[in-house]
Amino acid sequence: MLNVVLFQPEIPHNTGAIGRLCLATNARLHLIKPLGFSLDDKQLKRAGLDYWQEVDVRVWNSWDELRTGMPEEAALWFIECQGQHTYWEASLTAPEIYLVFGPETRGIPTSVIQPEHCLRIPMQGTRSLNLATAAGIVMYEALRQRTLAGIMP
Repeated sequence: MLNVVLFQPEIPHNTGAIGRLCLATNARLHLIKPLGFSLDDKQLKRAGLDYWQEVDVRVWNSWDELRTGMPEEAALWFIECQGQHTYWEASLTAPEIYLVFGPETRGIPTSVIQPEHCLRIPMQGTRSLNLATAAGIVMYEALRQRTLAGIMP
């Protein structure tokens, strides 16, 4: 299964848009507290449209709590500007894969990142992309790889 992890997300409409992407790709969305908004936020629901209630969302109190709840064999990938490899160089076909994205204003803390599992999206002329845009790029690469490998979403 494809899992998307938002580490302490701050902007509700990004989370709503990513929730809609998760529904479209049959992925599970994990939110790690603290959240910069309420899950009842109107902007969150507006971005998720009328799909939000159908999104498979899990909320965790901490990174450690999520890690404890993950299967041992899960593949973990951190998406950050400083990644050593591009997202298309990674094999995103493990049965359980977790794509981790950081908060919009500060990224994933270095205490959480495993550098050898850190991927980047190449960019020119900007230091970062919108969180929902970045998630969509990597999620659809994972979906492409998984489809080619015969792993249906």
